[in-house]
Amino acid sequence: MQFKTIKEINAGLVSKKFSAEELIKYTFDLINENKDLNCFISLDEENALAKAKKIKVKKDSHLLSGIPIAQKDLFCAKGIKTTCGSKMLENFYPPYNSKVVEALDAAGSICVGKTNMDEFAMGSSNETSFFGNVHNPWKKGFVPGGSSGGAACSVAAGLVPAATGTDTGGSIRQPAALCGLTGIKPTYGRISRWGMIAFASSLDQAGPVCRTAEDCSILLDAMSGYDSRDTTSLNLDPTNTFADLSKPYENLRIGIVDEFNIDALSKESQTLFNESLKVFESLGASIHKISLPNINQSVPTYYVIAPAECSSNLSRYDGVKFGHRSLEAEDLESLYINSRSEGFGDEVKRRILIGTYVLSAGYYDAYYKKAQQVRRLIKNDYEKAFKEVDLIVSPTSPSEAFEFGSKGTQDPTELYLEDLYTISSNLAGLPALSMPHGFVNGLPVGIQLTGNYLEESMILNFANRFQQSTDFHNAKPTFEDFQ
Repeated sequence: MQFKTIKEINAGLVSKKFSAEELIKYTFDLINENKDLNCFISLDEENALAKAKKIKVKKDSHLLSGIPIAQKDLFCAKGIKTTCGSKMLENFYPPYNSKVVEALDAAGSICVGKTNMDEFAMGSSNETSFFGNVHNPWKKGFVPGGSSGGAACSVAAGLVPAATGTDTGGSIRQPAALCGLTGIKPTYGRISRWGMIAFASSLDQAGPVCRTAEDCSILLDAMSGYDSRDTTSLNLDPTNTFADLSKPYENLRIGIVDEFNIDALSKESQTLFNESLKVFESLGASIHKISLPNINQSVPTYYVIAPAECSSNLSRYDGVKFGHRSLEAEDLESLYINSRSEGFGDEVKRRILIGTYVLSAGYYDAYYKKAQQVRRLIKNDYEKAFKEVDLIVSPTSPSEAFEFGSKGTQDPTELYLEDLYTISSNLAGLPALSMPHGFVNGLPVGIQLTGNYLEESMILNFANRFQQSTDFHNAKPTFEDFQ
């Protein structure tokens, strides 16, 4: 059952080759055998087995019925520790479920635990977690990407067939690329953020991490839909991307962005990119050069807006209401200072400081307001481009997975450039997907498809066709380094 897709596991459950209870027991055996990966922060074995015992999967059951799912550790789950990878929430047990947890529970899936992540989703390598680094299952000591690194690792290692992630500037797509998986960030507002602990509210979006585009479509359809509790939720019915996988999207026009400078990639990455374009053409697509004039401003724009929003969102963690409380405080002011100093890691503190600065009197217009104006220009560029093309293709990440500590130790902003190709779609609120398309130095790399607003069906449809013509998504790590 390891490395099987959701449909393959569902077929086994329906035909009674194994029961949901046997599947869940097997899943926890795999997780316990692979603790060295450090991809889980907490497990919920007792409740998972209790739910599995009650489930009888039939032909007309939802495809997710009885399927083990890993939840990123910033989705509130009632009674299950939810830490956001931080000491600040080391012992936080939510009294309610997030919308994402509710929706997947309603579909019959079984949450087996909460996955490790960069602290408060701030990072591109999963090295900022209070609970330690997650290893890339393809090579020990190498990063799995971030912030949804634990989610990607758990699926890439075959421990679960699917996991939830969140994407603020590439945090689903980049780890999917570095771990050889498929991950999609939907249009902003497609999936409710209710009960999803916030990093940057205008950028955060939940999405699935799976082995295939087909599996992503199954999860996305279950997770999406309007939620009145979230003021940013789009008033739309759930997506129907799984049914649309067979829809005939013909003569698609695919754009390559001039400003992305593919020539800056390694020769191996350039070769893989060009070979994938040939596959796209064999599927009936035509390739076109396009320009996004303001796209190179995405990284600096993002790193003004995101820290500004995080400094506001994280102000609630003050040692008074919930979260870590310092035992060294002598008065209210020292309680605030000590609790936040002890509870937050260096990267979170860095972004809070930046965010507070750009929102402060005298600097708001120069930084935050200006960044929002540039964000509008980036969005305008995309709107113009999608009058010429249907999808935009790019690499997902500038490089393959790298060793722990090899980037960002001297200059923390070095890691920010890992999101070079992914950030702009968050700024514009567009849907984007990463899927595997080859290997560099024995490690997987991904290619990214970005679509127009609400075009998740087109993206997943084309990604599925690509995967029917290639075999990269079927590759599995050998775990040789972990023996």
